[in-house]
Order: sequence, then C-alpha cells, then structure tokens
Amino acid sequence: MSNYLYLIPLLPFIGFLINGLWGRKLGDRAVGIIGSATIGIAFAMSIAAFIELLGYDAHHRIIEHDWFVWLRAGALEVSFGLLLDPLSAVMILIVTGVSFLIHIYSIGYMRGDSSFSRYFSFLNLFVFFMLMLVLGNNLLIMFIGWEGVGLCSYLLIGFWFTDDAKATAGKKAFIVNRIGDFGFLIGVFLIFTTFGSFSFSNLEHQAGLWIGGSSVIFWITLCLFIGATGKSAQIPLYVWLPDAMAGPTPVSALIHAATMVTAGVYMVARNSFLCVLAPESLAIVAWVGVITALFAATIALVQNDIKKVLAYSTISQLGYMFVGCGVGAFAAGISHLMTHAFFKALLFLGAGSVIHAIHHAHEKGGYHGDPQDIRYMGGLRRKLPTTYWTFAVACFAIAGIPPLSGFFSKDEIIWQSFANGFGAVGVIAMIAALLTAFYMFRLLYMTFHGDWRGRHDQEDHLHESPKAMTIPLAILGVLSIIGGWIAIPHILGGGAWLEEFMHPSFATAERIVAEAGRAHAVHSMAGEWVAMIISVAIAVGGILWARKWYIKNPAIPKRLTARAVGLHKMLLNKYWIDEVYDYMIVQTVIGTADSLWRFFDVKIVDGLVNGLAKMFDWFGSIFRHIQTGLVSNYALMMVVGVVVIVGYMVWK
Repeated sequence: MSNYLYLIPLLPFIGFLINGLWGRKLGDRAVGIIGSATIGIAFAMSIAAFIELLGYDAHHRIIEHDWFVWLRAGALEVSFGLLLDPLSAVMILIVTGVSFLIHIYSIGYMRGDSSFSRYFSFLNLFVFFMLMLVLGNNLLIMFIGWEGVGLCSYLLIGFWFTDDAKATAGKKAFIVNRIGDFGFLIGVFLIFTTFGSFSFSNLEHQAGLWIGGSSVIFWITLCLFIGATGKSAQIPLYVWLPDAMAGPTPVSALIHAATMVTAGVYMVARNSFLCVLAPESLAIVAWVGVITALFAATIALVQNDIKKVLAYSTISQLGYMFVGCGVGAFAAGISHLMTHAFFKALLFLGAGSVIHAIHHAHEKGGYHGDPQDIRYMGGLRRKLPTTYWTFAVACFAIAGIPPLSGFFSKDEIIWQSFANGFGAVGVIAMIAALLTAFYMFRLLYMTFHGDWRGRHDQEDHLHESPKAMTIPLAILGVLSIIGGWIAIPHILGGGAWLEEFMHPSFATAERIVAEAGRAHAVHSMAGEWVAMIISVAIAVGGILWARKWYIKNPAIPKRLTARAVGLHKMLLNKYWIDEVYDYMIVQTVIGTADSLWRFFDVKIVDGLVNGLAKMFDWFGSIFRHIQTGLVSNYALMMVVGVVVIVGYMVWK
C-alpha cells in the first residue's frame, strides 16, 4: 500500500478535475457520486495505509517516499515526497473519513443548487490540499497545502458570491489568513537559513543534536505559531472564522472539523521537536490557547445564530488543542483534534438539518424570522427526532461527559496542564469547560425543547431531513460516543492506545525535554482522579445551569439581561473587536492607500506621463509651422541646408 500512498491525495484532485471540467454535462447525480466516491476510496486507502503502518515495529513506524526532485537551485535540492507516520496516519483518517460523510450529506443539502458541480469540485480540491498538507515530507509541500486550503476556504465561504455579505466573508477569511501566512513563511525561511533543509526527517535529526538554547529557535517557533493563529483562528487572528458561516453549512462542517482550522494544530505538532527547544514559545502557545478558549466561550454564551454559536465553540475548542501542545502533551492535543472532528462535524451537520427544515417551512408556510436564529425555533425534537438525538449526543460529548469521546481528550489536556506545571492554565481551562457545557445546552434547549416559536402553519411543514443527511448524522453520532475510547487512560483501565501509537512522532521532542532537565512532572494518580472528578462535576454543573435557565425558569436570563444590559451588549457584539480592527487597521490602510494614490499615482505617475505629453505637444506647436505644404518653401529649406553643410565642411 505504501507504494501507492500518492493516490490518497490524488483521488480527490481527480474528482476536482472531472467535476470542475465536465460536471455540468454529467448532471448532479453523477457529480455527487464522483465527488463522494473519490473521497470514499481515499478513505479506504487511508485505512489500508494505517493498517500497514501498524505492522511496523514501533521504533520504525514511518514510511517516506521521495517521488522526484521538485526544486534544484545551487546547493538547494527539494524532493517531492510524502511521509506517513503515526501523526499523519491519524490525520488522513480524520480528513478523509469525516470529509466523506460531509460529501454524502452535501448531496442532500445542496440538491437543486444551480452550482452543484462547482460546489463539489471545490470541496474535492479542499480535501486534496489538506491531504497534501498533512502528508508532505517537507515544509514546502506543507506550505502548498497550507495556501491551498486558504484558497479553497475563500472559494467555498464566498460560494454564493452574488450575495455581497457572503463574498465579503470569503475575502475576509482570505486576507486575515495572509497575515498569519506571512509569519509562517518567515519561520520557514529562518528554518532553512538555520538548518539548511526543509525536510522534516532532516530537521528532526538536527534538532535532536541541538546543543544549548538559541534565540533563533524561539523566533522560528513563534513565527510558525503566528501562522497557526491565522489558520486555526486564535487570538488575534480569529476574526475570520465566525464570518465563515456565510458559506453552505457542510462547508462550515468541513472547515471546522476536518480541514483548515486543524492545520495550525497539526503544524505545531509536526514541528514538536523544534517547539520543545524553545520552552518560552511553548508557554506562549499554551497561554494564547487557553485565553482564546475562555474568550470565545464568553462570546458564545449570548449568540443567537445557531452557526455562530458553533463557530465560537470551534475557536474555543481549538484553544484547548493548543493548550495540549503548549504544555508539552502533543498527543493529547491531537487526540482532542480527532474527537472534536467527530462531534463538531455532527453539530454543524445537525445545524444544517435544522436550517434545511426551517427553510422548507418558510417556503411552505410563509417567512417568519431568521432561519438560523434560535429565538425563532423550539420544539424541534418532535419534528426532527434523528437530528435531535444526534445533536444531543454531540452536546454531551463536547461538554466532556463520560464515556463520550470529548471527555477523554479534554480531560487529558486539563490534567496535563496541572501535571506539567501550568496550573493557572488548567484552572482557566476548567472555567472555559463550564461555559462550554452551559452554552451548548442553551443551544440544545432553545432549538429543540419547549414549544415552536414560529407560526402554526409553519410548524406543520417541519420535517426530518432526507436519509442522505441523517445517515451521516447517525454515523458521526456513534463516533462521538466511541471515538475517544482508543484514548482511555491507564487510570480508567485503558491502555492509552492512541498516545502509545503516536509516541514515535513525538519521541524526539520527549527526549529533548528529558535531556534538557525539563522532564514532565511525575503524574500522581490521586491528582489525576481529583482533576477528572472536578472536570466532570463542572460539565454536569454547566448542563444543569442551562437547564434551570432555559427549561425550568426561562425568566431568569431575561431578568439578568435587563439588569446587565451593558455586559450583554458587549458579549453580543463580540467585544467590538471587529469594529476596533476596522477602525485601527482597515480604515488606516484605506486612508493610507488613498493618500498614496493621490500623491504617487496622481502627482508622480500621472504627472510624469502628462508632463511628457505636454512637452511633446509644446515641441509640436513649434515645429508644425514648418509644415506649410508649399513645395517652394521645402526647396528653399533644402538649399539652405545644403549651404549650411557645405559651409561647415569648408570651415573644417
């Protein structure tokens, strides 16, 4: 199988070409089958590659192929190659598996759209670039995938580009990510000037031999993390992700669960051997992650758009993944990336099922309210039973209720924070966990419980989504329950299988930490039990808090909103960060550009061009008097000229 590793990213690219070039002629049915089948086959091949990797000895669990020399300039020679190790194996299973379900779901969700083939071609291209990002064996191939997912996010977020707001959201995502990508690119250049290589294997070998501290490693890892804050929506470059909800809902699921936003976390984990050489940089990663987790959770508390709540939830959960990497528990960070892919894809696809049903009700029963505003929903559990139960499973999973998947990954991150000397980070992470449980069950209760808050004639037209949409929900529901079981820790009788499997990918980083005398703290079984019990108690408390406010006594949040108008308005307006950015950055750039245009373009460029035109016009105004049209005048001028020339020659 390893000899055919290149087919895993190639298959989605073939789907992109077929649907992009001939999709309109093939028809929607064929487009949906081709787009989904190419991802499905890639998923099957990923499973086969994963199984083959399991057969290798744990210390040699790596498959690397250089297919051809890609770049050659002087001493620089970069091969085009792919790398399969435990880290990339887990990632390709997540990317292809979740993407396959989203493709199937999209067949039902996008049915009837006039740009059906364009949608599926872009979706396939998105998966291709993400697979290149995680399978590339050097930083340049990673960068191709990195930029490619940025391009595809622009194309898919602004998919309905005739709507100016949606087109603007796509441009915002593209531009904000360019800021982060600039930092990432500087980090790549610094790596090459420091190590003389882009190859991950070569870099890992050199990092393992690195002696002493160096400020250049700090700046390399910090620049890489700046890139990660853009792709994975962390402070200060998180602002594009909530606006990304403008795209079709399956696109939101793909971006938030399996592709773009996980790229930054994967990149930090892939370069773990560099990150541990700069503990100050890792501390920044942990603190930015936990502050982002809390910050985004506070905003999600009061949002009313069903997709915006989930968007800020994603930003918050990504913060947890960076906390895991920042405290040195890279496997825990990737574990949460995996479980989050299951329950967040489920949440977004469940939201899409709700929006699909309400759109249909609006078409049949007359428009009433925003189809994404949870204040105009309620009582949907009776009309959308499959959507409700799967959505509820995802809410329990993200809240961290055992034995669902989110419990094992999130609890491990919180515990590792305490165990590795980041106690304050662990406390803040617990507070964010409380808020997570609250706002997710606020969303569940307001959407599915109580009575329908629309018109009765609309309620009659509400119905469950087609099987093309509900089957992926059911599969993701099962994964949200059992997906974390491969990470059950030793304290609960498990073997921490996922951590053991991924150990070879982080072995160099762990050895560097041990040799530097920064070995992780000794884990206390009692301490781990205490952290686990508190974590579960916090999750249950958040759920009961939401139940009291939105099921038993809905008047409470209304009274508190009336009393704390300023606080509620601040959270509802997301701390006015977008407005601050617009005033301080966007308007400044526009004003500077306008001034430069008026000075350089108008005065310098136009002045030079117009000045030359006026100069030639002046010369022309003088010499045109010679052109009289009289032959006798021309003959006289010729005679005068001959006399002048002869006279000059005689004088010489």
